[in-house]
Amino acid sequence: MAEHISQQELTRVATVTTAPARTRVDRNFGLPSGLYAWTVGLYLAFIGLMTLLFSNPELAIPLVVIASFVAFAFGVAGIWTKMSPDNGTSPMTWGQLSSRGIQTLSGRLTAGEAAAQVLILPVLILCWGVAIAVIVALT
Repeated sequence: MAEHISQQELTRVATVTTAPARTRVDRNFGLPSGLYAWTVGLYLAFIGLMTLLFSNPELAIPLVVIASFVAFAFGVAGIWTKMSPDNGTSPMTWGQLSSRGIQTLSGRLTAGEAAAQVLILPVLILCWGVAIAVIVALT
């Protein structure tokens, strides 16, 4: 049950300040921005491949909507990382990633391993699109 706390008791245990405390938040994703650009590019390449493969005017609006969702999803994440520029955090550079690697829950990854882990899904999706294109071309 809830218990009423008097104002005197609250002021006795609470610390009152006049200025709000600034919180430092690391909003970047810890990897170079180029990896995210490659991810967006690969997803949009798949959508572009499907657009070329199934050139149908009736699919124009759905494919534009899908491409917009991909662009907006990554765009909002990019804007979110820059919301508070005075935090002093910035994404890792390629040089930092190659020299230090990155720590994940499964252990330390080198730059190549991290890039493979980030890009494996978009590459597989694009390969799936190429396989669909081959099947359509052969039928």
